[in-house]
Amino acid sequence: MTSFYDTLQAETETARAYLLNAPIIRDVFAGNISVGQYISFLQQAYHHVKHTVPLLMSCGGRLPESKEWLREAIGHYVEEEMGHQEWILNDIAACGYDKEVVRQSKPSFATEMMVSYAYDSINRVNPLCFFGMVNVLEGTSIALADNAARTIRDKLDLPRNAFTYLTSHGALDIEHIDFFKGLMDKIDCKEEQALIIHSAKCFYRLYGDVFRSIELEPQVPKLLVGAVA
Repeated sequence: MTSFYDTLQAETETARAYLLNAPIIRDVFAGNISVGQYISFLQQAYHHVKHTVPLLMSCGGRLPESKEWLREAIGHYVEEEMGHQEWILNDIAACGYDKEVVRQSKPSFATEMMVSYAYDSINRVNPLCFFGMVNVLEGTSIALADNAARTIRDKLDLPRNAFTYLTSHGALDIEHIDFFKGLMDKIDCKEEQALIIHSAKCFYRLYGDVFRSIELEPQVPKLLVGAVA
């Protein structure tokens, strides 16, 4: 019998391809990326990662008593995800850019739409929709993060401490995805499964648009000391 996690991956294959075919992802693995593009990626990552814990808490707070087992799992996620946005800001600083400007900056339209949909689907539709986002973000990290970090570092000659977010998530999310798979395989209601599949398809589209919105040069100044040329 096919597990729901495997069904989720099969049903979202086309949507996943939309994300993975984003031009910047192809460019990264072809070695065609600038420091500016990497900072732009980190800037948008900051603007959605800082919402991870609030979204988890919102999801957990809206789950019914029958999903108490899932609320406990969300508590585990909250502990794991706390403060990751600061890792991203520190990576930006290690590249020689002003992280405080990024902290005060606005997200791209695509990033804002993805975050808005996450809150909206939790509150308007069903808190289980959030697990469509978890599937997309963690699955993408496993597929891309470590290899992308290695390729970017080799191409741009940036310091190793400029890749904390990518390298930590590549390893961490391998553990997370096994945990996530176990959770999803406990969802046996067909209506709930359909909600998560639909949500994952939407988040693949939205996250794909985030990658397509990454700029060649960020609106972030370099620091005067230790700037990367």
